[in-house]
Amino acid sequence: MLKKIANIDRRIIFIVIVLCIIIPFLTKTVLEIRVSAPVKSAYKALEKLESGSCVLFSVDYDPASQPELQPMLIAVLRHAFKKNLKVIMMCHWPLGFPLGQDALMVTAKEYDKKYGQDYVNLGYRPGMSAIMLGIGREIRDFFASDYAGTPVDSLDIMKGVHNYGDITLLIGFEAGATGDYWVRLAGAQFGQKITLGCTAVCAPDCYPYLQAKQIEGLIGGLKGAAEYEKLVECPGAGIIGMTAQSAGHIAIIIFIILGNLSYFILKKREKE
Repeated sequence: MLKKIANIDRRIIFIVIVLCIIIPFLTKTVLEIRVSAPVKSAYKALEKLESGSCVLFSVDYDPASQPELQPMLIAVLRHAFKKNLKVIMMCHWPLGFPLGQDALMVTAKEYDKKYGQDYVNLGYRPGMSAIMLGIGREIRDFFASDYAGTPVDSLDIMKGVHNYGDITLLIGFEAGATGDYWVRLAGAQFGQKITLGCTAVCAPDCYPYLQAKQIEGLIGGLKGAAEYEKLVECPGAGIIGMTAQSAGHIAIIIFIILGNLSYFILKKREKE
């Protein structure tokens, strides 16, 4: 029996992990979610804004980080639309545009929001640092039109929006170092209030910004997305995904424990 455990077929391990991930999605099993202080701060930063305030969303990730950041983006968009905030979306990653657009289409329909009046997607422009600095002067220098080529001056939402002074809060969804540049350029040089959402692997690098109060809040990884979903009372892929992730982790830990126990017991028997 111990030899079978020590030499378990890897295909069995793969099947168990797959089942641990699929079953929670099929049964919609939900675990208890405890909201952390950084996510609460991110929520409060948006919650305290007055109706009609302008919020800039920066979608800076690609499909590789979609499982972590897409649920987060949708949850924050729902919160913004629920508060009747004006949403301006842009991206520094080309592949972030379709992901941001999909999230907008889903959430805007839920809250009956109109394009050009309640939200706009400016799309992607190259030149990250130059854009961040340029928005401090005039956003139209880089985004004279939206993603479809519609002049921004013809959109009601963009009337009176020229620079960071007209943007109440900037929320960056980051899979890389773009968030660092937002803090250094938009935050440090123009005093722009910023909240960051990032992948779990990037979160430790962002905590110093939170501790130094250079950002208003931090949403880290799928767990952060699940916590935000709980706060806005809109359960989604984040909460269900955490159940699947936890089940997968438990299965891996059990396999590791069984493998090590069988190895050491067999090794001891060989010596005897």
